[in-house]
Amino acid sequence: MNSIDEKLRPILAEVIRRNAGEAEFHQAVHEVLESLGRVVAKHPDYLDGALIERICEPERQIIFRIPWVDDKGQVQINRGFRVQFNSALGPYKGGMRFHPSVNVGIIKFLGFEQTFKNALTGMPIGGGKGGSDFDPKGRSDAEIMRFCQSLMTELHRHLGEQTDVPAGDIGVGGREIGYMFGQYKRLNNRFEAGVFTGKALAYGGSRARTEATGYGNTYFVQSMLETKGTSFDGKKVVVSGSGNVAIYTIEKVQSFGGKVIACSDSSGYVVDENGIDLDLLKDIKNVRRERISEYVRRRGDGAHFIAADKGSVWDVACDVAMPSATQNELSGKDAATLVKNGVIAVGEGANMPSTPEAIKVFQDAGVMFAPGKAANAGGVATSALEMQQNASRDSWTFDQTEARLATIMRGIHDTCHHTAEEYGAPGNYVLGANIAGFVRVAESMRMLGVI
Repeated sequence: MNSIDEKLRPILAEVIRRNAGEAEFHQAVHEVLESLGRVVAKHPDYLDGALIERICEPERQIIFRIPWVDDKGQVQINRGFRVQFNSALGPYKGGMRFHPSVNVGIIKFLGFEQTFKNALTGMPIGGGKGGSDFDPKGRSDAEIMRFCQSLMTELHRHLGEQTDVPAGDIGVGGREIGYMFGQYKRLNNRFEAGVFTGKALAYGGSRARTEATGYGNTYFVQSMLETKGTSFDGKKVVVSGSGNVAIYTIEKVQSFGGKVIACSDSSGYVVDENGIDLDLLKDIKNVRRERISEYVRRRGDGAHFIAADKGSVWDVACDVAMPSATQNELSGKDAATLVKNGVIAVGEGANMPSTPEAIKVFQDAGVMFAPGKAANAGGVATSALEMQQNASRDSWTFDQTEARLATIMRGIHDTCHHTAEEYGAPGNYVLGANIAGFVRVAESMRMLGVI
């Protein structure tokens, strides 16, 4: 707490007291407040009217029971969450996550981060997040459908294209979005396409949405590298994860001339010094839904697999690291290894994948560091573009959508870069992102009054 301005310390202390045991939420609030000392020194009026305290408190938290019947006829019970964090800029917007680790603290951290991420896009969307402790792994399509329908039987009453617009996240892809939207349509008797994003193209989805988070992170890092007169071309890159974000990060890095030599899943990681075979990886993960070790068996010579208990993907020497799996996956020790091995840039494709210790190691070493709330904003930016297409009953080409995405991501980079310079910390993208996002949300909240 000593790194936080003394005027802001009571705010963090109260957040910790009111949200006991929610470590990820505490971490996210701490990181933002750490950046705001320079803001309140320059603009002390942001301390008036409990503005910062209100930003740290969700507008609404919904927790509910989800009963459903498995294929054996057994009744299962899961818990559902939707945290509608801040609507100062527009309807709540943020994904749904299905994973056993989900609890209210994780959803609050994600919703808090989403608020500032969405603000950075410049689009009229507020921040929210949701999910369940349901684990879709090993479940049949019928079980997942019944679960999604039960979840929406409660959640539908809290959603709407002008109220709250969910999307996908870990464990939630096009299949799950389809089942949830179908139940929403049944219960509301309206084809309200803009109430969900990440939909299939057949019923109102946007081209480039699947690719957007990975592509967007790559665009941001490319812009960051250009400030130092370099690019991805010829660089060795390590990407953690092997889901959508990781796969499309790899795809865009390769298009920029970079060589991705390692990726991972929860079982371990693979190293391929010849460069990851993207078509093979997509087949294993998107079609066959197999473990990453299968890549080595099918790739043959030149690739090898290391189990999760034998090492970390961050042990692999690279020029650029792009953590794209989950929160707090990259530790201070991992960061020190990357620095020792010559990393020059890090771009967060996941939400808060680097621990505070890791971020400090990177910053102290002069490594360019792109925080998730800025670098992975491409997904929600394209979701907002999907909402725009739905509202106008329009459909854009892939190239049109990607061009808008590229413009938005370069704009986010430039905003963070210039804001860091304005507040006396050139090159500090964490500070730039936190301040730029905060100021936009805070100004809107101030104009709306005490609500």
